[in-house]
Amino acid sequence: MPIDPVCGMEIPMDEAEATIEHENETYFFCSTDCQSLFTDAPQSYIETPHPHLVESGGIVTSRLSYGRAKGEFDLSIENPRSLGEGDTVRFSKTITEDDVRKFAEATSDTNAVHLNDAFAEKTRFGHRIVHGTLVSGLVSAALACFPGLTIYVSQHLEFRRPVSSGESLTAECKIVDELEHDRYQLTTRIENENSELVLDGTATVLIDPLPERPESR
Repeated sequence: MPIDPVCGMEIPMDEAEATIEHENETYFFCSTDCQSLFTDAPQSYIETPHPHLVESGGIVTSRLSYGRAKGEFDLSIENPRSLGEGDTVRFSKTITEDDVRKFAEATSDTNAVHLNDAFAEKTRFGHRIVHGTLVSGLVSAALACFPGLTIYVSQHLEFRRPVSSGESLTAECKIVDELEHDRYQLTTRIENENSELVLDGTATVLIDPLPERPESR
């Protein structure tokens, strides 16, 4: 099965949204977004040993360059080879109406307060709100920015205020304690564009080394 050279997803040939002929080889893409990224710099995806992973400031994360996944991240890490207290990752994204609809479809959480204006106007919120689990998913997106492969062990969350479609949010995850066996305890919080606290809590994660890179082609 072909693999999208940008995001690394396997794609049945009859489901590919786009294809490109490059140097006598056909490349298949899951989306026109991935196709555009490839078109702009094909060699960076062909020649890089691990073309799908995102690198920032010399730090390789387990994130993929997935064409349709929007958002920005930044890292405050003293030593990527030895994570410790104070190391922090942040991920920012605007929650769109399309995100809400797709999340409802993916999870079958079709609670009317998220999807129906007339119903939501009569609730305590007075309008539709974003699924809480969709909001908390930004914490998971931030965790994927740590160098290595981050694996959730536990999470405690408290929702402080509702989120509306169109709000820009920033998730921050900070290591506060180094535990045994490559485990870490973190604070997790999300703020909106007005620096209002939307969600806070704590998490325990396990961070494994990234798999070894395959040899260059």
